[in-house]
Amino acid sequence: MLKKAIAVVTSGGDSPGMNAAARAVVRTALYEGVDVYGVHNGY
Repeated sequence: MLKKAIAVVTSGGDSPGMNAAARAVVRTALYEGVDVYGVHNGY
């Protein structure tokens, strides 16, 4: 079986709710057994 992985990329600027959204994505992915990578200086 293939291992699933995702990367979380944000613009790095202030945005209402971005921290909560990124946290929810990471927590859900980890719960589902998906590897999560954060992209520093994504764009």
